[in-house]
Amino acid sequence: MSLDFSWVPAYQDAIVSGILVTIRLTLIGGCLGFLLGVGTAWGRVHGTPALRWAIIAYVEGIRNTPFLVQLLFIFFGLPALGLRLSAEASGIIALVVNTGAYMGEILRGGMEATPKGQYEAASSLAMNGFQTFRHVILFPSIQRVWPALVGQFVLDMFQTSVISQIAVEELTFVASFIQSRNFRAFETYIFMAATYLVLAFLLRRLLLIAGHYVFRMGVPK
Repeated sequence: MSLDFSWVPAYQDAIVSGILVTIRLTLIGGCLGFLLGVGTAWGRVHGTPALRWAIIAYVEGIRNTPFLVQLLFIFFGLPALGLRLSAEASGIIALVVNTGAYMGEILRGGMEATPKGQYEAASSLAMNGFQTFRHVILFPSIQRVWPALVGQFVLDMFQTSVISQIAVEELTFVASFIQSRNFRAFETYIFMAATYLVLAFLLRRLLLIAGHYVFRMGVPK
């Protein structure tokens, strides 16, 4: 069997558009999911018993159900309650909710590894609760688990492929569209797999390099 990639230039605009949508979904979903994860981790470690149980229910519910089911519930289920969202908004919300649960657990591990002496040092320096959380707990915790967080960001990018199921025109949706037109499914998905590989490598390297420089500068003032 001879491979034929001569179709690529004819669909380059669609491919670039799909890549940009994938990147947009990853950035928005990953960043908002990270913020949700920070709140989730703080609640698990320092929240009231009621808050901790609520967060445990959220985390376990998300981690023990498929992302596709969560996505379909938001896109098809919420309209039954009178809440209608666009396909892309539904995809982003599903990604944020899913990412928040996983990143929350990663960050919780980093927070629980904070030595007790650090809290005593913060108290002796007359730091308030917010200052202690920001400088003593959060920043060092992120530094401890940064490689795991980077891995989660990459997984988020892969999760965006599932959002094609509700007709969001990201990279996997574009691949399905192209192979339905050129009838070269093998070459199309090989090309898209290679594209995901390049995107994942670039995202991982950029985040690791950014983390190296940020953590080398120390805790932000």
